[in-house]
Amino acid sequence: MSRIRARFFDPTGQKHSIPTYPWQMAPAHLLTRRQLTAEGLRPGGQGVQAQILWASKRHGAPGVRAAYLYDVRFALPKRTATPAQLGALAKANAARRTCPECGRDAGYVLPRHLGTCLDCADATEAAA
Repeated sequence: MSRIRARFFDPTGQKHSIPTYPWQMAPAHLLTRRQLTAEGLRPGGQGVQAQILWASKRHGAPGVRAAYLYDVRFALPKRTATPAQLGALAKANAARRTCPECGRDAGYVLPRHLGTCLDCADATEAAA
């Protein structure tokens, strides 16, 4: 293990207050939120169980980045939306696509700065 990776190896949590692992060295049962989501799971109320730390030069600012880990054994299945919730979302999205001037579904979410579909915005600009 390289010296840089070794400084982040703290499985007991004595140095960093929670168990800490270097990049790609965490136990298999500890996953990030994105990894849980990919498996159809959510943390389910559990707190952060461990972290991964690594040195980063991202955006020109050298420092240490962190990824928080959750125990897959305590994770719960993701919730699914009810038919009523899905219907409400469909209505809300339809309202965001409907032009208030011409009243048609534009097929895309209307730009907020225009407030209308692109065709109506172009016609208004041409008339001005």
